[in-house]
Amino acid sequence: MARMSVLLLLVVVACALGVVTSQHRARKLFTELETEQAAARKLATEHSQLQLEQGTWATHARVEQVATKRLGMRPPDAASTVVLKLEEPAR
Repeated sequence: MARMSVLLLLVVVACALGVVTSQHRARKLFTELETEQAAARKLATEHSQLQLEQGTWATHARVEQVATKRLGMRPPDAASTVVLKLEEPAR
């Protein structure tokens, strides 16, 4: 009877240690999950801001302003414009 009690005590202690270990691991993994979810939210916010910024920089007015001021580009005048007409190939 004493051996059975000692054996049962050892099984109960082993089970208790298993429960404590699994709870600790679950809490640790949950903390890591929350950290990664926060990082994902931050990246999603940054991505949205970058898309908005890209849309602002790519507007026609912005491109035209940069072409005019920074690159010194201007629309061609009528004297330097040449219009070519394509002829249909002979059959």
